[in-house]
Amino acid sequence: MDSSILIESFAEFAKFKNIDRPTMMRILEDVFRTMIRKKWGTDENFDIILNVEKGDLEIWRNREIVDDNSEDIWDHDKISLSEAQKIEPDFEIGEEVAEEIKLEDFGRRAVLTARQTLIQRVKDLEKDLMYQKYKDLVGEIISGEVYQIWNREVMLVDPEDNELILPKAEQISKDRYRKGDVVRAVVHRVEIVNGTPRIILSRTSPVFLERLFENEVPEIYDGLIIIKNIVREPGERAKVAVESYDDRIDPVGACVGMKGSRIHSIVRELENENIDVINYTDNLELYIQRALSPAKISSMKINEEEGRVSVFLKPDQVSLAIGKGGQNIKLASRLVGLEIDVFREQEEYEEDISIDEFSDEIEDWVLDELKRIGLDTAKSVLAVTREDLVRRTELEEETVDEVLSIIRQEFESDNS
Repeated sequence: MDSSILIESFAEFAKFKNIDRPTMMRILEDVFRTMIRKKWGTDENFDIILNVEKGDLEIWRNREIVDDNSEDIWDHDKISLSEAQKIEPDFEIGEEVAEEIKLEDFGRRAVLTARQTLIQRVKDLEKDLMYQKYKDLVGEIISGEVYQIWNREVMLVDPEDNELILPKAEQISKDRYRKGDVVRAVVHRVEIVNGTPRIILSRTSPVFLERLFENEVPEIYDGLIIIKNIVREPGERAKVAVESYDDRIDPVGACVGMKGSRIHSIVRELENENIDVINYTDNLELYIQRALSPAKISSMKINEEEGRVSVFLKPDQVSLAIGKGGQNIKLASRLVGLEIDVFREQEEYEEDISIDEFSDEIEDWVLDELKRIGLDTAKSVLAVTREDLVRRTELEEETVDEVLSIIRQEFESDNS
């Protein structure tokens, strides 16, 4: 293969892959020096002259002329006088010979290997550049076009045709994709799998919601408003705690925008995810009240040592505090970093019974466990779901079922 054809084909391939000229030159020289070392054991006394634009390659071997009987005659950078005079008859001892090495001197197999090595080096460099690029973009929003859809993940491509992966677990449940759709997501992480970068995107990460707020709310982008915490049930509901460094700025109002103009675009992007924006405060009791919005709390008991808080609400506020599928209370607990237990306040006219009245049928340690979480009357126990009783107490499921059965029978017998 002619050197100009080899270099021109490599240069064209490298430019297609957006490899800059200095890098291209370095790769070419590295590959040719590897060929030289394989053939002569060293490349120390060789000069390589490249002209990528013209496709020119010159390789020169430099050696000092020594006497035919010299002990140094076998050194890599020495040549005997008789050998030198075959190149140029008037050479003398002590002079330097610069002998041009042609690409064909390396043999056809070596040249073909060099061509494959050049292509592989560019591909490896391309992978490394892609890895570095996306490693710096972790936590940033990018757009990609849907290229292929599988059960467990969707493949997207960026404007440079790099493959991006959006796993099922990182998709909002309401998301539906078709080939050619443009999808926005946050770069979640970058992995190396079998030497190839794997770019993982996410639309469920709280970081995605945070970046959307930054894009839509200039005060957040400028640092006048800070997002203190975000918790999400992707596609369903989210709570965002915000704080303003400027007393003149209402952080909630700025995030929502005039008539909801700012937050509406975020909600649409997240498949109509219901977003509660609340004012952050260091006052834990007030923070909990805001986190449980729209429910109105009558009173609460905070136990920071156990990481729990008991909130008491009027009966018509309990369902608001818990929310659809328990979403509101789950998100509120995660937002404030405490397990929130909801209790129904007893109306004054309601007849109730102390759970101590059931000591004949229920063991004392079971009654103590119920009282430990604030359930000291029969109706307060019945106001809590079976699942919550199991989760909040140390009682077995069978014991909970037995307790609920005994208490229900008491009220049924009173009504009969």
